[in-house]
Amino acid sequence: MKVAIASDHGGMNIRKEIMALMDELNIEYIDFGCEAGCSVDYPDYAIPVAEKVARGDFDRGILVCGTGIGMSIAANKVEGVRCALVHDCFSAQATRSHNDSNVLAIGERVIGPGLAREIARIWLTTPFDGGRHETRVSKIKAYEAK
Repeated sequence: MKVAIASDHGGMNIRKEIMALMDELNIEYIDFGCEAGCSVDYPDYAIPVAEKVARGDFDRGILVCGTGIGMSIAANKVEGVRCALVHDCFSAQATRSHNDSNVLAIGERVIGPGLAREIARIWLTTPFDGGRHETRVSKIKAYEAK
């Protein structure tokens, strides 16, 4: 698995925690920033990561901002991206097994580093169940293709 990860200024600490987790899990990733201590615009980070996932350059993407909301909105504008905003472990598992989400959004001002790491671990290691869920995901893909 190859993961693209990015954050804006509001998500830098959690991004670094998740990168450390991926190192521990031997998951390949590329960090797309940001490194600025000053305010940056979340679409400048969310959209490129989402495009890389949609093109197949990366299997998955992880985005972090203050709430995760802006990142998830921006990422979901990219065709082929199913970005889930997650702040609990059950949703992390469900969005992978049922929705085949390919981008995860997390809010650093909403949850702490320990929970963020556990959410990311669950999301990164949970497979898609397929079956009846594939039918539902296929309906989303068909709508996007219109």
